[in-house]
Amino acid sequence: MSGTTALTISRHPDLAARDVAEGAQYLTFSLAGEGYGVDILKVQEIRGWAPVTKMPNAPAFVQGVMNLRGAIVPVIDLRLRFGLDAVEYTKTTVMIVVTVQASSGNRIIGIVVDGVSDVQNIEAADIQPAPDFGAAVHIDFISGLTTTEAGMVMLLDADRLLSVEEIFALEAVQRPNAHRKQAEVELEH
Repeated sequence: MSGTTALTISRHPDLAARDVAEGAQYLTFSLAGEGYGVDILKVQEIRGWAPVTKMPNAPAFVQGVMNLRGAIVPVIDLRLRFGLDAVEYTKTTVMIVVTVQASSGNRIIGIVVDGVSDVQNIEAADIQPAPDFGAAVHIDFISGLTTTEAGMVMLLDADRLLSVEEIFALEAVQRPNAHRKQAEVELEH
């Protein structure tokens, strides 16, 4: 995907109910050569990478914010969030817009990944629990592991991608822009 092309994911309610009974669908993507997946029901759209507005004092993994149809959305680099090396974005770099559940309600965030692979139907019986590495390795955001034709895929719990502190930090990043946008609207009238 290139430019600011967006693919909006829409699902029929009957299909969602069927997926729960038969397993689930996951959008799979790559990050540093590894396979990851996120529940398709959390995905709002997939966008080609486009520059975002940088925010001062934001956590290192926050690339900035973007205006998504009037909503200010924080954009995080999943590589940096996971402590991986930063890389230059290419034409295959995409942003997956997901909805995460926070204590203050649903939040929309963009996550930057190396590339989108496919949508996989994964049976609940095929999902193995994440191994326990002890307190030294935090895997709270991994809901399970599965094997596909392409190899091992780590299934992410989108709601746990960000800790409570990180969500508050993102909310602080969103607030100044929301106030500025409100001021701009008031000036237009």
